[in-house]
Amino acid sequence: MDILQAIAERKIEEAARNGAFTGLPGAGKPVKFEDESFVPEDLRLAYRVLKNAGFVPPELELKKEIFNLSALLKSLDSESERIKKMRELDLKLAKLGVMLKRPVHLEEYENRLYEKFLP
Repeated sequence: MDILQAIAERKIEEAARNGAFTGLPGAGKPVKFEDESFVPEDLRLAYRVLKNAGFVPPELELKKEIFNLSALLKSLDSESERIKKMRELDLKLAKLGVMLKRPVHLEEYENRLYEKFLP
């Protein structure tokens, strides 16, 4: 154990003895881990800080737009409007693919969203 880790452990133990960790919000509840697999490992901490400050990473905003466009497409009656939205959806899927550095297929993406949000 290096010196910094030993100091941190001592400070944590001291704070626990003084009751600094009692009555914290969420105490006794399971920790909810969020899926951050789409975020490069070196950016995860920065994204978490931004999220806690109320900002949304561009990938998540784009995923939300894709989901909304996909739902909208199913409800459109006008063929010209549907074609326009399909082009917009294709562009957003391509942009997401570039961000994730892999191709994104809508069916695969929709299935993963349904699994995640609709139990």
